[in-house]
Amino acid sequence: MSDDIDPTAFDAAADIDDAAAAVRDGELVVYPTETVYGLAADATDPEAIERVFEAKSRSRDEPVSMAVPDVDTALAYTCPTEREERFMREFLPGPVTVVVDRWETLPDVLTAGRSKIGIRIPDHLVAMALLETTPPLTATSANVSGNPSATNLDELDAITEAAAVVLDGGETGGTGSTVVDVEAGTVHRRGADADAVEAWLEES
Repeated sequence: MSDDIDPTAFDAAADIDDAAAAVRDGELVVYPTETVYGLAADATDPEAIERVFEAKSRSRDEPVSMAVPDVDTALAYTCPTEREERFMREFLPGPVTVVVDRWETLPDVLTAGRSKIGIRIPDHLVAMALLETTPPLTATSANVSGNPSATNLDELDAITEAAAVVLDGGETGGTGSTVVDVEAGTVHRRGADADAVEAWLEES
């Protein structure tokens, strides 16, 4: 867990119970991660996922990643290779999104009909507390597509109007997650921990 998160801010501002209830009701929640603020919905509910696309004005051709509380939970929805699982256990939780094969039980709308999905395990007290009380969540930045990602509540755009609950986690790290396809040995997006990820891919 990140050492720079202030637990007192978490205790004072994060109403996890309300946020979890909203997710279970199919509503949207803004939540902090160690990178940027994210927009959460039940990643197993096609209608809730559609609300994410609508709120972000996001193309349905662009897949959305999924956040889970731990690697074991990820294995219930995905089928990583042995190498991918080793990577996940090395780098997660952390600011890395790992692209792996998914089970068909996940809604097609989440992945734009593709066979792979990005898995995130955020290293943030508020995000982890929420994930421990909800189904898997969508892991996409809390901004209208094309607008900058938010690192604090003051930077959140009109997307907050679509959210039932906004969880305040203070200032976030600001650098997006590194997106990696371990089996292909490809880093799709360089972000936090990118150098360590590339080193692991070369050495392993």
